[in-house]
Amino acid sequence: MTLPIQSQQSIGSIAVQIPGATAIFRKLKLDFCCGGQQPLAKACADKGLDTELVIQAIQALEHKAELTKAPTPGELIDHILQRYHEVHRQQLTELIRMARRVEAVHRDHPQVPQGLAVHLEAMEQELLDHMAKEEQILFPMLKQEVNPMVVHPISMMRHEHVNHGTQLEKLANLTSNHQPPVGACNTWQALYAGTARLTEDLIEHIHTENNLLFPMFEPIASQSH
Repeated sequence: MTLPIQSQQSIGSIAVQIPGATAIFRKLKLDFCCGGQQPLAKACADKGLDTELVIQAIQALEHKAELTKAPTPGELIDHILQRYHEVHRQQLTELIRMARRVEAVHRDHPQVPQGLAVHLEAMEQELLDHMAKEEQILFPMLKQEVNPMVVHPISMMRHEHVNHGTQLEKLANLTSNHQPPVGACNTWQALYAGTARLTEDLIEHIHTENNLLFPMFEPIASQSH
């Protein structure tokens, strides 16, 4: 759990601490890179922004969707859609933008993550395709009466999850296990904090489907043959 944000905290440290905060700062034209040493309260005051509202917007990024102890399949699916599908869409858009920037600005740095933006774009495309199949085909099937055919799309999703795992390994290699070099700028630090968060979220997402959701249907489906 991330510590609460303080108004006197530097804007750069918030950008690094909370993946996704960079998108809010960009939208509000708050400079978290070169002006990252400024306290949030001062940066907001200079732009005529309400610090408390900015803090609330950033804290809303902390994904608090909780599962009930024994969720029904429908509750579990709704949780997956809100906690993972929506979140991945936001994460990847911002990470790709930051990766492009870091690769361009620091292209002469020996540790620049060359090819990271392209890899994230490939991950985004694969994930968008995968999530669309779940949202349009598999999840509606799972929310209806027992359908013996669900075993086939479930098997396909499990196979695609293995591919996502391979993509995460490559992501770790490209980012030195999400460890920015000494002296990295705030954008670079925020980028790697974001790739680490994406990794955690995607692993949790896959675990929730593979180990909680799918087993609710696989035995029933196989018995229906």
